[in-house]
Amino acid sequence: MSSVATPVSPMLVRLAAEKATGALLRDHGTLYLVDGRIVHAESPAAPGVDVLLTTGGRLPREGWDEAVDRAGAHRAVGRFLVDSGRLRDGELEICHLGAVFDAAFFALSPTSGPTRFRYGVGHWFGTVRPVSAEAVERETVRRRELLDAVWPYAAVDTAPVVPRPAAPGQTVGARRRALLAAADGERTPAELARLLGRPAFHTLLDVRRLAAAGLVATPLDPAPDPAPPPPLPGLPVADPDIALLRRLRDALEAHL
Repeated sequence: MSSVATPVSPMLVRLAAEKATGALLRDHGTLYLVDGRIVHAESPAAPGVDVLLTTGGRLPREGWDEAVDRAGAHRAVGRFLVDSGRLRDGELEICHLGAVFDAAFFALSPTSGPTRFRYGVGHWFGTVRPVSAEAVERETVRRRELLDAVWPYAAVDTAPVVPRPAAPGQTVGARRRALLAAADGERTPAELARLLGRPAFHTLLDVRRLAAAGLVATPLDPAPDPAPPPPLPGLPVADPDIALLRRLRDALEAHL
């Protein structure tokens, strides 16, 4: 994986080299691998394939539910959607790949929690088109860089989207107008993505572009915590007996 100087996930690199099959669990999502290649991805921050298809209007919710009921146990939901005539092969592939890269972007975000791998675990959706770990890592890095190049303030990615008035003569495209219309000052970009049936990353990108144009508020950085008051001369704070005497003194003074 020489195209990525520093791997986003060293464990993913190792699993790809091992041609492992199973589920890579991280704080912000899960990647499913078959023979070292990624076949599915999920993240709480990204709408799933079901939302992209049903909310986007391509597939009735009843059609999705039937596919899950009839083919989920066989890990063949995607294949059922095509074989039953609900989707064409190309439609399914494009939608699923979009969902995989979208969820993987969040699943591979920096984390301080543990990363685990469960060998042999599969996903009920089934395999559509496997993607190399290298391609997923490379795209994740590209997307991070793109967001920062547009507007280097990551706070807008998780804060409620608060629209601001347009300047005289300032215009907005139809897609971003719909995003602004749905922004009520309380919904976050992830919530707007689900509401509109859009990939979460592309929603983030639109929000950052709107923020750069002054059409969405950029949250201020939180103020630093005030520094603790200096200790009184001759009274070391670390001494628990001194601290107890101070509390006793304060209690007595309160009753004087």
